[in-house]
Amino acid sequence: MSPSPVPPVPPVPPVPHRVEFLHHPDPGFPHLTVWGIRIDGTDLRVLVAEATRALWDQELDEDDDTPQEREEFLLRQHAPLYLNDDHDGARARAHFLGEAPPELRDRNTGALCLLGCRCGIDACWPLLATVRVTESEVTWSGFYQIHRPQWGELPLGPYVFARPAYDEALAAPVPLAEDPLAPLLGTE
Repeated sequence: MSPSPVPPVPPVPPVPHRVEFLHHPDPGFPHLTVWGIRIDGTDLRVLVAEATRALWDQELDEDDDTPQEREEFLLRQHAPLYLNDDHDGARARAHFLGEAPPELRDRNTGALCLLGCRCGIDACWPLLATVRVTESEVTWSGFYQIHRPQWGELPLGPYVFARPAYDEALAAPVPLAEDPLAPLLGTE
């Protein structure tokens, strides 16, 4: 007698990630406020550093930097977004809900800028991702660096956020006195 077939196990729905939006002065221009991001308690720049470490290792000469300088480079490759004409948060809310202005989007894919460049021009060295918004969730996926097409999609995400928690985090960004990575970044 053959054993009875085992019924398939239904897929387990993904556990939503947690997002925090951060609001703090730019270290170089304290009169400007920037928008940072934490996913599940980790700064997005730290996640990007880990995702791009091996890619940068292929491009950079390891003898040129100390390990600390290399780590600072990885963490500094992106900066929080300026969105600097956003006094009431409306521009940031629209941006992070997928309504980014043309200069903060990839015109070919529609992906939007989640992190910018440390030079102060967000679109100069952006971290781009597809942002999909529904009534119940917001998904960030397909992360890439437009100036490094050879890297392809970065090993980040996808990050799925419950829409109510996402909206709440966006409406009340965490105010900080300084960049949360300041202790890791040393001095310029």
